[in-house]
Amino acid sequence: MENTITLAKMEGVHLRARVKATIERYKKACSDTSSSRCTTETNAQYYQQEAAKLRTQIGNLQNQNSSRQMLGEALGSMSIKDLKSLEIKLEKGISRIRSKKNEMLFAEIEYMQKREVDLHNNNQLLRAKIAENERGQQNMNLMPAGGSNFEIMQSHSQQPYDSRNYFQVNALQPAAANNYPRQDQMALQLV
Repeated sequence: MENTITLAKMEGVHLRARVKATIERYKKACSDTSSSRCTTETNAQYYQQEAAKLRTQIGNLQNQNSSRQMLGEALGSMSIKDLKSLEIKLEKGISRIRSKKNEMLFAEIEYMQKREVDLHNNNQLLRAKIAENERGQQNMNLMPAGGSNFEIMQSHSQQPYDSRNYFQVNALQPAAANNYPRQDQMALQLV
């Protein structure tokens, strides 16, 4: 901490020396009556640029000092009033940080709740489809074997394909039609 104070003092001394040198050059330029108006304007522009550079350096030093103070460093030279002001600034900053964090958390919670509702709805839809498929399977299993116009092809004694891997056409004919043999029936091939 002592090193940072010493460094800040050295920078301040250097800054004062540059300001003095700039002022001396200005005085010397003003006292020289033999210089032309063009030289005076050039010097004025130069000094304006120097002043802008110095203001920037002073601002940077103040920002560095302020940053160190925000981190709890370089507090030795501050008065009680300045410390209280710094404390208020820090509390306001923490308050803004917390409110932003809470805002982001609430937005994420809201998103997750919407996602939960969507997943619940999708789950209900899938359950309904499963139940519908199960009811359809039960209805197929409950159908009587002889009560239909078509024979059920799941009998173990009859194979649905012939030796050439063609589907047997007579399995698709109504039950009454199978009692009459037909010579012109063709076997269909499944592709």
